[in-house]
Amino acid sequence: MQYTAVRAAIHIASIFALYLSVAMLFPSAVDLYYGNDDWRVFAVSAFFSGGLAAGVALATQGSRPVLSTRFGFILVSLLWFTSCVVGAVPLIASSLDLRVADAFFEAVSAVTSTGSTVLVGLDLMPPGILLWRSLLQWVGGLGVIALGLFILPFLNVGGVSYFKIESTHVEDQPFDRFSIFVRSLISIYVMLTFLCAMAFTFAGMRLFDALNHAMTTLSTGGFSTHDASMSFYNDHPTILWITTIFMFIGGLPFPVLILFLVKGRADALKDPQIRVYATYILLFVILGAIYLQLSTDRSFASAITHSAFNFVSIITTTGFFTEDYGEWGSLGVAAAFLAMFLGGCSGSTAGGIKAYRFLILYELLRNGLRRLVYPNSIQIVRYGDRPVEEDLQRAVVLFLAAFLMVWAAIILLLAATGIDLVTAVTSALTAITNVGPALGTMVGPDDSFASFSDVAKFIMAFAMLLGRLEILSVLVIFTPMFWRR
Repeated sequence: MQYTAVRAAIHIASIFALYLSVAMLFPSAVDLYYGNDDWRVFAVSAFFSGGLAAGVALATQGSRPVLSTRFGFILVSLLWFTSCVVGAVPLIASSLDLRVADAFFEAVSAVTSTGSTVLVGLDLMPPGILLWRSLLQWVGGLGVIALGLFILPFLNVGGVSYFKIESTHVEDQPFDRFSIFVRSLISIYVMLTFLCAMAFTFAGMRLFDALNHAMTTLSTGGFSTHDASMSFYNDHPTILWITTIFMFIGGLPFPVLILFLVKGRADALKDPQIRVYATYILLFVILGAIYLQLSTDRSFASAITHSAFNFVSIITTTGFFTEDYGEWGSLGVAAAFLAMFLGGCSGSTAGGIKAYRFLILYELLRNGLRRLVYPNSIQIVRYGDRPVEEDLQRAVVLFLAAFLMVWAAIILLLAATGIDLVTAVTSALTAITNVGPALGTMVGPDDSFASFSDVAKFIMAFAMLLGRLEILSVLVIFTPMFWRR
């Protein structure tokens, strides 16, 4: 059974790799348009990767696995790993002369929409490379939504199942036919990206930059076409607020957006996790603005702009920055560090622990305290006005335990490569939560991870994959019991 599942998972992953290879023709065309010789690199990489993927797909076709949780776990891990490998191919072959560790790190960061980078000199980099990084993040962001909506909830790993009515006020499935839901999801994702790009253009951003930043903003990925990230546009507060708004939208649950925009269901906006998500963003932004105004000589307009941008970027795990918040003082750094844990909503492009888990953990804690006072009482954990199934409660607690243990393990592994403690702690955290920038002397918001050793980069890449796939779905395939019949 395991052999059949692996063979079928390889077949599906190879088909997706074929699609990703075709996507390489877009940056190839852009490089050709701008007269950059790297167009050949992308063209050759497209045919090489596509041919190899097509060959594997043909060799593994005909396998129909029994749909099971084991097949789901294998498929998820293999699909994302394959995408990262394919994404790294043109980076390895490009004129940047990257080592394998650098190219793989950059590809993993892109596909997982993390935003950490090892590249410098982005302002003078070939346009095809910049577009490829953005395109990988954009596709990865869409994959993150699909992962959180359609796969992980049914594997009892992560996410809130909108088809089991655990987080909406809908009495039936959001749509009668799954295909309609998927088409609506893709349409809204494309539409929001287009609106973001147009808004950037009208605000004064170059069209090429606007397209790239729109893809990496909505996907909450954070790759920029400038080394200075969005601080390049500090003289254009309109651009910063447009980015802030679309980063916030990227952290919202897309099923709710679909129900609201397509079905006109205003009641879908009552999803409890949206309230939690908006509340902690508002608190961090207001407190941050007050702190910045009191600790610096800037105006309140400037303080609220930079507080909103940077905290929304951290909380939605986008990774953009307008200034080095590592220099905000001890309180500012502590706030940024805590914000790295939060994340957006289930069914969004954001990473982190996510709002729905905090809501369920709060309910579990409150009910536990009540049980201490009333031992014989029956306490029901609720998500809004609906009871939370025990499987979901268990998954939330299990995720948190795994999160803390994996975080500790990654810290030790990074420290073993010679990285200082603060950098190891925040780098491990930013990888697992898919935030992007870290804190410390080596990798502050305005620095890259280029100074890390190859071993440390592979560790970080593995941590980014773990975080994006909700940790448990990867760890389970390394257990002996998973492979027993």
